[in-house]
Amino acid sequence: MYPIAFLPPAERYFKKIRERGLKDAFYKVIKEIRQAPFKDIPKKGDLLGIYGYDMNYRGVKYEVAYRIAEREDDIVVVVVMAGTRENFHEQLKNYLF
Repeated sequence: MYPIAFLPPAERYFKKIRERGLKDAFYKVIKEIRQAPFKDIPKKGDLLGIYGYDMNYRGVKYEVAYRIAEREDDIVVVVVMAGTRENFHEQLKNYLF
């Protein structure tokens, strides 16, 4: 498994989650990303270099945005942001730019 780091928007989002089932669903997603970060297709255009992992939980679509960083002969998965798909890409662009 690859090491993982969280940027402040992702940390804040995960701390706010109170529902145990949703927390567990995100935990599984993070575990899958750590095991195979290159599995997902990278975004294009303005979000070049960002990967997105989509998930559904109780009929609501969520996304985890991450990038893969190389650091001294090691690869680190950096979770940039997480949240519902509604306006997700606009919020991500606002954070990154």
